[in-house]
Amino acid sequence: MAYNNWNDYNNRLPYSVLFKQQESKPQSKYGKMKRKLAALFFYSVFWLLFFFCARLFFLIVHHEEAAGLGFHVLSGTFSHGIRLDISAIAYIMAIPMLVLIPALWLQGDWFSIFVKIYTWVILLISSLLIAGDSTLYSYWGFRMDYTPLLYLITPRDAAASVTAGQMIAFCVTVILLTIGFGLLYNKLIDRRFQGGEIQRNKIPVTLFFTILFGSLIIPVRGGFGLAPINAGTVYFSDVMFANHSAINVVWNVGSSYFNRKPSVNPYSFGDLNRSVAIRDSLAVKSAPSLKIINTARPNILVIILESFGNLLIGPLGGDTTTTPNLNRLCDEGVLFTNFYASGNRTDKALPAILAGYPAQPAVSVIKDPKKTQSMTSLVKILNGSGYSSSFWYGGDINFANFHSFLISSGFSRIITKDNFDPADYNSKWGVHDHVLFKAMQDSMKNLTEPFFRVVLTLSSHEPFDVPMEPVFGGNDDLARFRNSVYYTDRTVGNFIAWAKTTGWWKNTLVVLVADHCRRNSPDDLVYSQNIFRIPMLWLGGALESGGKRIEKLGSQVDIPVTLLNQLDLPGEFPFGKDLLSDKSNSFAFYVFNEGFAFITDSSAVIYDHKLGAPVLKTGSDPDNNERLGKAFLQVLYDDYMKR
Repeated sequence: MAYNNWNDYNNRLPYSVLFKQQESKPQSKYGKMKRKLAALFFYSVFWLLFFFCARLFFLIVHHEEAAGLGFHVLSGTFSHGIRLDISAIAYIMAIPMLVLIPALWLQGDWFSIFVKIYTWVILLISSLLIAGDSTLYSYWGFRMDYTPLLYLITPRDAAASVTAGQMIAFCVTVILLTIGFGLLYNKLIDRRFQGGEIQRNKIPVTLFFTILFGSLIIPVRGGFGLAPINAGTVYFSDVMFANHSAINVVWNVGSSYFNRKPSVNPYSFGDLNRSVAIRDSLAVKSAPSLKIINTARPNILVIILESFGNLLIGPLGGDTTTTPNLNRLCDEGVLFTNFYASGNRTDKALPAILAGYPAQPAVSVIKDPKKTQSMTSLVKILNGSGYSSSFWYGGDINFANFHSFLISSGFSRIITKDNFDPADYNSKWGVHDHVLFKAMQDSMKNLTEPFFRVVLTLSSHEPFDVPMEPVFGGNDDLARFRNSVYYTDRTVGNFIAWAKTTGWWKNTLVVLVADHCRRNSPDDLVYSQNIFRIPMLWLGGALESGGKRIEKLGSQVDIPVTLLNQLDLPGEFPFGKDLLSDKSNSFAFYVFNEGFAFITDSSAVIYDHKLGAPVLKTGSDPDNNERLGKAFLQVLYDDYMKR
């Protein structure tokens, strides 16, 4: 538009009018909420990119090991590892999301400033961990946990073990990661948190972000499953380096720190060397005096029975109606009549049965992949002798870190509820036992021998919702438990009856053993012998003969030694003994929350560590049992801490 003179120009519309004509429409009353929500989304993507680059950096540093993985496995480190990445991101976002709630009511840009400072600090800490882990992995062979941080108490000594080149590489990595991603945050994310006007409709928006903050528990736990996420959740390969690469090291350090164990052995009762000598004398190495297997390399099928205790098994002095199939089978095989669980949970039973490693009070070794990967494995020994191995479980294999332990143990194949149609998920824990055994039965019509298979049942676990009409009346816990045990007993009985018709039965050893027992009454003390006494029964065509009873005291940790000695295979299991040798000592050791029991043929002692005294002493020499039990526990926990 042209002006004829200066007056026409001065008579133009006022600036304020022009500005009002050009300004946009007022924002929606939820506009700020949407901007903050979008900012949080992009903030999470920012951290996802950071952890992607961290994993890529780890693989590049360890390129020699990564080169042998292949594209499919390499991509698997990202696709499986993203679950821990998301959990770590949820932890990181918790503080900003919590601070955001009061920020909705206040004016100013202080919230965006807070998030920027917070992000740079977390970037620096994360970069320090990522850089340190990339160096330490070459020496240690496992992803970094919180223990290296203990060396920072004496930084001069810690630095003395690092070369100048490593220190330079460490510093350069930290600087590049921190500054690179810090600038990326400043460029792309920071502006999304800016805008300090007070939120309209504060109450509903505050309620929304409060609920959103609470929902972080879902990614923190790794989903809606019964088992929270753990490092073993991302294990997916039989190559340990691939599994380690999938671990988010920032998450791993945080998890190990908040779940850290004592740095000093709390069960140090005396001179360690003397305790080691006592342990060695108890677990004396000896050849079996009784050979009960008629073939050199039998197939081996181990069936671990959830919560089966002697109190429900007739031939072992219990109820005669709950397990009719097991009662009958006891007369056909070799029954171990004085057998104990090592601990009170399945996660404590698996290392005992498969690695000969006793349960520990207050902790569970299976929950620490770094410790379990160094264990001697029954599975690996059998794999090396030509066996094909598999583990069958109808539940969530990530529960209590089962997955990493089973992979470290060497199982070639692991079957879980994920291998079944969701339509078959008719139990709180996964698929019921009859579905699991039917699938295994179908897979065993054509198989390669010799095989080593382990099956873990689950239907007799709480809440005992089994798919059958009740056999025992009542709706109390004991009645429901007995019905669930009856159901599993029937399932196993049907499977054994079918197995006897197959061609492989004549060359097969079946080991039936419980994982633990349970308290069936409030009157049952947590340390009572009755709730640790469990069945172990050997069956199958590979037995020389049935109808035998072994009365020697033993526990789950004795299974690997006893089994391998029958096969004339070597294996180092320092806490176990051969139950079929007349030269091995007759004793059983088990633990409860804060104590242990040590039982021999003549005496028994149950010791409560918190009390600092026995709660039960029976027999001719319980004081000697206390001395032996303390030595055994001291050596065990010392070994646990060193792993």
